[in-house]
Amino acid sequence: MKITFHGAAQEVTGSCTLIDTGSVRFLVDCGMFQGGRTENAKNRAPFAFDPAGIDFVLLTHAHIDHSGLLPRLWAQGFRGPVHTGTATGDLLEIMLRDSAHIQETEAERENRRKPSHKHRGKKHHRDRKPVEPIYSLDDVEAVLKRVRGHDYDTPFSPHESVRVQLRDAGHILGSAIIEAWITTPQGERKLVFSGDLGQPGRPILCDPTRIGTADILFTESTYGDRDHKNLGDTVTELVDVVTHTLDDLEGNIIIPAFAVGRTQELLFYFHQLTREGKLGNLRIFVDSPMATAVTRLTMEHLELFDAQARSLAEWQENGHGVPQVTFTGSVDESRALNSIESGAIIIAASGMCTAGRIKHHLRHGLPNPRNAVIITGFQAEGTLGRRLVDGATRVRIFGQDVSVRAGVHTLGGFSAHADRRALLDWMGGFTAPPAQTFVMHGEPGASRALADEMTNRLGWQVQLPERGETYVPLIL
Repeated sequence: MKITFHGAAQEVTGSCTLIDTGSVRFLVDCGMFQGGRTENAKNRAPFAFDPAGIDFVLLTHAHIDHSGLLPRLWAQGFRGPVHTGTATGDLLEIMLRDSAHIQETEAERENRRKPSHKHRGKKHHRDRKPVEPIYSLDDVEAVLKRVRGHDYDTPFSPHESVRVQLRDAGHILGSAIIEAWITTPQGERKLVFSGDLGQPGRPILCDPTRIGTADILFTESTYGDRDHKNLGDTVTELVDVVTHTLDDLEGNIIIPAFAVGRTQELLFYFHQLTREGKLGNLRIFVDSPMATAVTRLTMEHLELFDAQARSLAEWQENGHGVPQVTFTGSVDESRALNSIESGAIIIAASGMCTAGRIKHHLRHGLPNPRNAVIITGFQAEGTLGRRLVDGATRVRIFGQDVSVRAGVHTLGGFSAHADRRALLDWMGGFTAPPAQTFVMHGEPGASRALADEMTNRLGWQVQLPERGETYVPLIL
């Protein structure tokens, strides 16, 4: 068996791991790289393997850094099935279509853009090749036909030598830990892929399932070097920021939020805080067609919610004085939000401020000191969101320099990723150490810090793969 890491190795995005046993070749995840120009080049580069030679894909969840290159995989020759959770299959229809729309829109924008001053020569402009989208909507529709949904805790066999079971990862709707039993000449070996693990004790979703055994473990480490702020303190800070901005400053609040998971969680908190009397008279605008669709889909999967979320859903359905939530659809409706002078909470994608409507709202809202920007999720290096978190006083949006006078508040306690303590606690559920553990899906410092903790506290054999590296497992 050979294991090759093609993404999310010493980095957070681009999850893609190739397992080759000699009799079967499959991927776990096939995600986009997210961040700056370097990441865009990675997404456009040919795969380092032959897509036509991949028998199937196992997909942990629908976030684009895990699923976003599936259409490109199809475009370059993959014809196998994509096995994932039932809810994830539903989400993919929304997210991959939205992703293709973004690819096509940004390609059109680039092709319309005037050449810079130093490139205004007629020959250069004439010879410039048009920018092509990374993939098309046709590619998306083709790969969606290959998706096969499976319920949690229900074994299936994507190949005669592979058995798989998906377990609830508690990260977003449909997210899964993958247990894969692979038959080799030396016997059956069990691989476990954590995917992205959720933080236990959070509302809406259930806690991550504890796994008892693994021969080889692949674990995420997004927050492997830190613990999240106490959730109660985070909620208190949210109330303080909202009250100060809307009531005292009479400004607006702009929240970049992932369309899947974070938007629905924020809506939960705004409703819960209203129910408790800590906030009131809220005007919330969800300015993301994808988030709107995902929110509706989420309500169709109440069976995956915890008891607290189901209770709040019933109150919201029957209660009085609930927040006023408006889901904007058209571009004109989105633009109209920028004419609201005060009292609005605008939630828009993308969560890292790399694309979508949030960039327009930031361009209009950042220069106003009465406004606030609330950052509630991980911001990868090279993203606009990361620059705001790091305290930039000026940022560049759509080719314009924009001053940052609005307050920027980072509320780390809302993260959908398990922190260091939760990761180590989840690993403590194993009855014996895996023979080999790979720490991935984290920036180098975070991955190294978690690996050191695992070695020192648990006594595990841990390796930190880099992108492109191939390993032959210690246990065959």
